Amino acid sequence: MAKAAMSKVFQPARAGDVFWEQLGVPGRGPHLFEELEAGFHYRFFGLLAELSGLEKKQLSRFLAISPATLARRAKAKHFTLAESDRLFRFAEILKATIDLFEGDQIRARRWMLCPSAGLGGKAPIEMLRSATEAGAVEDLIGRMEHGIIT
Repeated sequence: MAKAAMSKVFQPARAGDVFWEQLGVPGRGPHLFEELEAGFHYRFFGLLAELSGLEKKQLSRFLAISPATLARRAKAKHFTLAESDRLFRFAEILKATIDLFEGDQIRARRWMLCPSAGLGGKAPIEMLRSATEAGAVEDLIGRMEHGIIT
């Protein structure tokens, strides 16, 4: 039996795992799907605002969640599937941006807030209301990771 325990391969935690642990959700897989389906707990929103360096009011505006809806979600303690999806999409892009800037959250936040020629003069954070626009931000991050300046 001791031999079987010794045969385990050590796999260090990936940096992305820490990011998702801070938010209290898995970064992928069946447990993520279950949490999305149930609706993220309201605390996810606060943690996401904190990690991004944005005020809750700003974050809700960028994600097209009205103040009245946000108040209802705070009371209910959960977001809808569609809202949870937008929150998760923002988290994915935030993580990709932090990774792009090698963990420098201040530079990542600054980049998210500044207009980009690669996005037609819009700031990346202004393009997170729809999957299509968020995809354009993800594409831009990918190009930048490979040294393609736009």
